[in-house]
Amino acid sequence: MTIMTTRQRFDFILRYFSEHMPEPEPELHYGSPFELLVAVMLSAQCTDKRVNLVTPALFAAYPTAESMAQASVEDILAFIRSVSYPNAKAQHLSTMSKQLVADFGGQVPDSVEALTTLTGVGRKTANVVCAVLWNQPAMAVDTHIFRVAERIGLTTNSKNPLQTEQQLVKFIPAELIPKAHHWLLLHGRYVCTARQPRCLATTPDASPVTPNACPLTPACRFFAQQQSH
Repeated sequence: MTIMTTRQRFDFILRYFSEHMPEPEPELHYGSPFELLVAVMLSAQCTDKRVNLVTPALFAAYPTAESMAQASVEDILAFIRSVSYPNAKAQHLSTMSKQLVADFGGQVPDSVEALTTLTGVGRKTANVVCAVLWNQPAMAVDTHIFRVAERIGLTTNSKNPLQTEQQLVKFIPAELIPKAHHWLLLHGRYVCTARQPRCLATTPDASPVTPNACPLTPACRFFAQQQSH
């Protein structure tokens, strides 16, 4: 089996997704920059599906930073009790909305640096907002991307999300970075899953599924390693 260079691996994977998923969409539901920021904050260590269940009522009650800034933490908590870490997130949303009003006129800022001055907004959340809203070359690294990038072989010995981000942006063209975030996230969520990546899945009779169960196997370091054992 021919061993790909890192550049060849990136080229294969980016070409595949560009052809087969040219316009990936975020799975979080939102109708404004403020709603996206809130939804991404709520999605930390929580599924997008769960967030999408609670945000319609939350956004109906507090559609803007100004309206949420007037709510108490307890008011916000009542809408988000079913997400992970609801108490902390309710506090963060309350403080963040007040900061938006006081520091940014109620408008979501358009830079990672400004966004990360807001309570509860880390680099990943800021990168998502900048990539989705303004198509900026900001590579957000969540748990799926951190895992998948290393497993496939896009990163090597990455110790934390920032190292993963730095290795990815080195090889991904700036204009593709906003899409690449979604490509890798969705691949990790539905194909290269943590416990049972599709390339190792089995059919009901326990025979191995063909490599076609994952379209990235020709470029995947993990799959090559499994085949060599």
